[in-house]
Amino acid sequence: MPALRHHLVPVAALLLLVGVLGAPAAGPSLFDQNFTATDIGGSPRQLSDYRGKVLLVVNVASKCGFTDSNYQGLQQLYSKYREQGLEVLAFPCNQFGQQEPGSNAEIAQFAKSQYGASFPLFAKVDVNGAGAAPLFSWLKANTLGEDAKRDLGWNFVKFLLDRNGRPFKRYAWDFAPALEADVQRLLAEPASEESEL
Repeated sequence: MPALRHHLVPVAALLLLVGVLGAPAAGPSLFDQNFTATDIGGSPRQLSDYRGKVLLVVNVASKCGFTDSNYQGLQQLYSKYREQGLEVLAFPCNQFGQQEPGSNAEIAQFAKSQYGASFPLFAKVDVNGAGAAPLFSWLKANTLGEDAKRDLGWNFVKFLLDRNGRPFKRYAWDFAPALEADVQRLLAEPASEESEL
């Protein structure tokens, strides 16, 4: 019995500490940043309009070797989980091999006619460098992980954010199976009351 008591003391101390300190502080939220993005049709859109949604933000390109698998995968995810609260926000970018040379109208036509893309498309942006869209600079600065803070290395880099607008994870150009599992996990978590205001 003394051995059991010896193990219970640290556990009780930990529970007391958690009770006193509470949960870890929440990270920064996208929804507190007042970001505006221009949609593919030229209209400004407040990103705070997506409050309470799980967001998958991705830089897309029409003429990349990964275009087919990614557009198909993004549309499948969106179709499957939209009703549960997933939003895919696609931002065309021409910084990698000049693989998104078209106009916004051409990009929209391509995405809809080739892949039936029904998720929100935004106007073409830069994701790296001095002219990078503030959204992508913020995502790189606030996403945890080994290479999260580095510049994007290619097309179809994905940032997953929880319902509270907090960055959860960054994914490379490939369509990793872990992405769908992470989407399911975040969809199962409720938004905080602050996020739903």
